[in-house]
Amino acid sequence: MAPFAKTGGLGDVVGSLAGAICALGHDVSVFLPRYRSIDIQQWELETAVDYFELIVGNQLEATRVFSKKLKNGVKVYFIEHPDYFMRDELYGTLVGDYQDNDRRFTYFQRAVLKAAEKLKLVPDIIHCHDWQTGLVPLYLKTTEAGYAPFQKTRSIFTIHNLAYQGNFPPDSFPATGFGWEFYKSDFLEFYGKFSFMKGGLVFADAVTTVSERYSREIQTQEFGCGMEGVLAARRDSVTGIINGIDPKDWDPATDPDIGAKYDLKNLSGKKLNKIALQKVNGFKVDPYVPLLGFVARLVDQKGLDILIPVLEQLSQQQDVQMVLLGTGEDQYHQILRDLAKKNKKWFGVHILFDPKMAKKIYAGSDMLLIPSYYEPCGLGQIIGLRYGTVPIVRATGGLADTIRNFELASQRGNGFVFEDYTSGALYATILRAVKTFKQEKLWNVLVKNAMESDFSWDASAKKYEKLYESVKRRPLKIEKN
Repeated sequence: MAPFAKTGGLGDVVGSLAGAICALGHDVSVFLPRYRSIDIQQWELETAVDYFELIVGNQLEATRVFSKKLKNGVKVYFIEHPDYFMRDELYGTLVGDYQDNDRRFTYFQRAVLKAAEKLKLVPDIIHCHDWQTGLVPLYLKTTEAGYAPFQKTRSIFTIHNLAYQGNFPPDSFPATGFGWEFYKSDFLEFYGKFSFMKGGLVFADAVTTVSERYSREIQTQEFGCGMEGVLAARRDSVTGIINGIDPKDWDPATDPDIGAKYDLKNLSGKKLNKIALQKVNGFKVDPYVPLLGFVARLVDQKGLDILIPVLEQLSQQQDVQMVLLGTGEDQYHQILRDLAKKNKKWFGVHILFDPKMAKKIYAGSDMLLIPSYYEPCGLGQIIGLRYGTVPIVRATGGLADTIRNFELASQRGNGFVFEDYTSGALYATILRAVKTFKQEKLWNVLVKNAMESDFSWDASAKKYEKLYESVKRRPLKIEKN
């Protein structure tokens, strides 16, 4: 949850959504581990529960809970267990995931429910995000069913990326406390493994994804990651609600991390940010050369395999400039560094995670490349729109739900969209965007369309509110065959 702990878009979403739901008049509490990055003194955390114990497997685990009330009214609780959470990273290192993630997050989920009891919380809805919370819906219907304050509690499970499922060997299962009757293909067993994600998909009262199109895509074999049958069986309970952003956090008129402020009425600051970006990357300073940005994880999902051949094609032209920021797979680190060495005049590569540099790229680029193979929602294109940086995207998931192709005749649309997942389709779309960029009046219309696009949390939060109300009225159901 941003600003406490963040990797990818999940942190932004949890932080913003909680605030937006609270602003609608609801009482919102968020639980997360107290990771090493969450300093007690820095955040002025208070002790909420000094000590309690719970058994995970055959081991007694001691727990403490801290709290912080945010200015927007959201209450945040932090589950402290130094052995599990005081580590350099959240889920793993570059070498791979932590080997005990199964135990870490089994413990976390059980500790959250126990802490809620100690704090005397009586939730109407527990909204679970991703595999790390996938067992909570089943706990509510089994081991926690006898606790009176939870008897009317319903659960919602949100898939932020179906590819990350939390699948572990069967010997992880006993630590959950569930009986072996739940380790079967109808419930938690998944191709010989025990799946946290499947727990949420099967037992939550409703399942959501982060865009309407992605909710349909994951029910197909191509994008279902093996879970398409589970999701298809629950199709009546699966919905897509697009993620939003908090406009105050992403505003070029007030952003402290960019060199020059600007808005739709006066875009001169955007030109100054472009000059600064060109200078820091050693490019020729020229407002008439289109500058492309790329800010994402360097993995297959983000379209690196179709982007790299395009970069080699662009190196023959050199009438564009491009800045890339991100970290990911070593193979892409090396390929991109090699390309940058050969093309210093127009291609700048930054292999690191740097949120402030990301904002400089959003503010200084003319276009933002997002050629993803799949994209559950994506916040990059929404941020790009906010900064007047025109997205070039593939029509998948949330990219398709938020970006409309710019049509020259009608002058409607807020970006450039291509369908086929090929280098040829991406290259042709970049050329089309560059051609439009060189028609200044037309480009100004497109930038205006982009900046007037509204993907704040207001509309999405109201959809979640409506879903919460509908789920709250549903009867509690669990079937054990």
